[in-house]
Amino acid sequence: MLAAARMLVLGAFVAVAAPAGAQTALPLKHAPSRTHTAITPSDLMTRVYLYADDSMMGRMAGSEYNLKATAYIASEVRRMGLVPAGDSGGYFQNVPLVKRGLDANATLSVDGTTLTPWVDFVPRDPGRATRAFDGAQVIYGGVWTDSTMISPDQAAGKFVVLAAHSGPNVPQAQQVNRGAILSRYRGAAGIAVAALETFPPQVIAFFRNPQTSMKRDAAAADTPSVPVYVYVNGAAARTLLGGGAPLDSLRPGAAGKTVHGTVAFAETPAPARNVVAILRGSDPQLRGEYVAIGAHNDHIGFDQTPVDHDSIRAFNDAVRRLELAAPPPEHRVTPDQVRQIHVNVDSLHRVQPQGARRDSIFNGADDDGSGTTAVLEIAEAFAGARAKPKRSLLFVWHTGEELGLYGSQYFTDHPTVARDSIVAQLNMDMVGRGRGDDENGGGPGYLQLIGTRRLSTELGDLIETVNKQRKQPFTIDYQFDATGHPEQYYCRSDHYMYARYGIPIAFFTTGNHRDYHQVTDEPQYLDYDKLAHVSQFVHDVATAVANLDHRVVVDKPKPDPHGNCVQ
Repeated sequence: MLAAARMLVLGAFVAVAAPAGAQTALPLKHAPSRTHTAITPSDLMTRVYLYADDSMMGRMAGSEYNLKATAYIASEVRRMGLVPAGDSGGYFQNVPLVKRGLDANATLSVDGTTLTPWVDFVPRDPGRATRAFDGAQVIYGGVWTDSTMISPDQAAGKFVVLAAHSGPNVPQAQQVNRGAILSRYRGAAGIAVAALETFPPQVIAFFRNPQTSMKRDAAAADTPSVPVYVYVNGAAARTLLGGGAPLDSLRPGAAGKTVHGTVAFAETPAPARNVVAILRGSDPQLRGEYVAIGAHNDHIGFDQTPVDHDSIRAFNDAVRRLELAAPPPEHRVTPDQVRQIHVNVDSLHRVQPQGARRDSIFNGADDDGSGTTAVLEIAEAFAGARAKPKRSLLFVWHTGEELGLYGSQYFTDHPTVARDSIVAQLNMDMVGRGRGDDENGGGPGYLQLIGTRRLSTELGDLIETVNKQRKQPFTIDYQFDATGHPEQYYCRSDHYMYARYGIPIAFFTTGNHRDYHQVTDEPQYLDYDKLAHVSQFVHDVATAVANLDHRVVVDKPKPDPHGNCVQ
């Protein structure tokens, strides 16, 4: 599921050793066995251990390891005899991703004093063309969010230096709210926010590493440019403004020096691909319509700094338990509680200092090895069955979900079948967990559904009917589908890219857990009986939709396909 910065940062600062002491029944490695037509826990276990193995190195989109992962998927659907539906008669649809990093010639200087990138200033990549600022007049904009800030008209064409509130009671997001700042001063030549001292080293390292994004197409190239945006330290801010006085002694609107230089980002190709395959329907009148079934094939790669696997899991287990015990919807953990967890984990370290397992790979077994392998297992079940559904089935394993839903965006913008022939899309993302220590109310029958009635009441009702017909129906949790829910799950996985075009969707997930976006999201922690039940349920829902004598009725307003998603 789309990356959450809070969890990534949490994993980055915990580096103490202690055994987790929970869920160790399954082995670290598992010998693969031959898969079968029936959807089974053993088949899924074979697939997940292969797909989330350390050799896949976290499957980051734009990396050779994601290409390796997608090659495995393509080899499987070829073996099953599915029809290729990618580019040029193959199973792959190439997605034009690029890595964007700061150009080696980027400079920022005042009166012959050159500021050093990553030390004096940290640039943010806007993913689009920036405005020229060489020769621009520097102006002090005031303290961000104060009523005395300069107006947008005063900032037009200028290089604006902003101060930021600081202190223990000021959230970091308030200090560096880039979106709001750019919105107010979109006419500026450049913007420098004096907040760099508040950044931990791992945040600066994140900005410094080239970021993968979608290559801008011809239409995007015509999009208006935006101001250059950098974070600066206090010394650099004073240099820009031409004096040694602290910023809080200046009056907003005070003129500074003339700034020179250029801050540009260079692009290099980052190969990435969706895997697309079709199982033809049995009805000559309906096989031109498709029920799409999908998951994302990527995860978040690996880190250069190994941490102790067991201590990370012990720490996050304690945090998760406190989150589940705290009042919803925030499930907040206090700083004092976090400090106490550190004390407890450090104590475990002293008792059992040996046997640390160093780990730097974000395996993504549940996110979304579970969904990817579930789609493969469903495809094999349909391919091996004598009776085929009336409509065709369109299987799509999307790349780049973790980077911003890039693969599903590209597929729905450039579909390899007619877009209006897709009658529904069933998405699975993180479907291998959902225990009681993962979610409140979790257990063998726990399942979250999102978006099932946002476009089609009929689709939501049909899924409920299929569930009631099961020997062991799922207990369905709809709380994360609520309008305005802060987790924004409706907007955070690939189904939305279909929904924005008015295609009814259903998002199946067993929810969040302690190993989300951690090096501890590994195959030994999944519930394979649960994963098999979810896979069979989605198989049965796809069968029901594919065999209807009419298209699923869309009875709700369609969103703007190019607008912002609304939870």
